Amino acid sequence: MKRVGVLYHPKKDASQDIASDIRTWLDTHAVAAWAADSREDNDLVRRITESDLIVTIGGDGSMLRVARMAAGSQTPIIGINMGRLGFLSELSIDDWQEPFSRILAGEYWIEKRMMLLAMAYRQGEQLGSYLALNDVVISRGAVARVVRLRVEIDGERFTTYVADGIIISTPTGSTAYALAAGGPILQPELRNILVLPIAPHLTLDRPVILAEGAAVRIQTRTDQRAFLTVDGQVEFELASDDVVEVHSSHHEAHFVRLGKRTYFYNALLQRLEPKQSDSVDW
Repeated sequence: MKRVGVLYHPKKDASQDIASDIRTWLDTHAVAAWAADSREDNDLVRRITESDLIVTIGGDGSMLRVARMAAGSQTPIIGINMGRLGFLSELSIDDWQEPFSRILAGEYWIEKRMMLLAMAYRQGEQLGSYLALNDVVISRGAVARVVRLRVEIDGERFTTYVADGIIISTPTGSTAYALAAGGPILQPELRNILVLPIAPHLTLDRPVILAEGAAVRIQTRTDQRAFLTVDGQVEFELASDDVVEVHSSHHEAHFVRLGKRTYFYNALLQRLEPKQSDSVDW
């Protein structure tokens, strides 16, 4: 490992301090290191592409943003958690030196997670395309009125949801908004697409799990504002009859992992049931 990028959260002062410490530590171990604001757009993708590893200091939001920027190069990422849940992060701010020694020694494995590609259209003209690691959400605006969402799967009509919205999620996103909306938890290395309505009214109210190769087409019908949101970070306003097409991307997110390949189940319980995860139940 010859070149490492360290990305810090611009609104967390301690994040920049830790980034400086990590950069100094890497320099003393003969690894070229650079540090930058994780929300800095100028030239950041190129620098990520030219690196062997990206260290992200922050929460899951930072990890999602960096994963999208690193998708084209599939540069591996490791996260140091300064957020609340830290589903995607591997390390804590109090314990990173020993793990970094293991990484430099090659004692790690790469976890590959699927991503989604969403494309928005208006009257047949493409408005934009967006990568997602967590989810693609189409939802109503501030007014508490349902939207109608006509859904096709692989070119065949599936159903029309009358709901607050719809979540199209990866397995990674199954523990995010989809979980709060009542969806199932999927192991993050699975290759499936989750379709889940948000507060459906007198329409199908069960989540649907699709194969990786499925294509989902959603046409909006609303007399108010609706929004397309990607990973909770990229937002685009939709008009009535706009179409959003979602399918799996050929890009993946690559995360550096140091623990067992079964780490996810223990991590899940620690975050969802912190008082019970270490208890003996019989």
